[in-house]
Amino acid sequence: MTHDLLAALALFAFVSSITPGPNNLMLMASGANFGFRRTIPHMLGVALGFVFMLLLVGAGLVQIFDLLPVTYTLLKVASVLYLLYLAWKIAHAAPVKTRDGTGRPMSFLQAAAFQWVNPKAWAMALTAISAYTPERTLWAILLVGLIFGAINLPSVGSWTVLGQQMARFLTSPKRLVAFNWTMAALLVASLYPVVWTG
Repeated sequence: MTHDLLAALALFAFVSSITPGPNNLMLMASGANFGFRRTIPHMLGVALGFVFMLLLVGAGLVQIFDLLPVTYTLLKVASVLYLLYLAWKIAHAAPVKTRDGTGRPMSFLQAAAFQWVNPKAWAMALTAISAYTPERTLWAILLVGLIFGAINLPSVGSWTVLGQQMARFLTSPKRLVAFNWTMAALLVASLYPVVWTG
């Protein structure tokens, strides 16, 4: 991989990791509702789960989608339904002071598994493999995974920190409920490109 291609890949990894999307919106909501420390497994699940997905896509999973185009449609439907369910859960999260202790942030495994129904994660993985590994060698695929892993974790972590800092302004149940409903609405809005484009 040339230096120019490497620099372009790093830029793509940063821009795609730091911009709003389902992962970042959910991490921001988790940071506000549960704090940074309790959201660490969620962050690690996002970062490592995406790298694992990226490596499998690079290893040949993308060929299955090329052979069976209907799988794109099935993935789209599953993604939309699951994100709507998550938006409902965020919107109806109880304010911190009224929780009975049953509320908890997303676990490592839940966050890692979520990458497989996250439309933004699929777009990132497919673009990274198709655009930045022209030779599709094992080394090139591993390098893409390494770069994304190094850039993705601090990027998603910044959204958790932002949510944690916002928690200082969400001390009243009404403000927290409004925040959660806003995050839920933004999560639903993030589905626009999935639903209305090919």
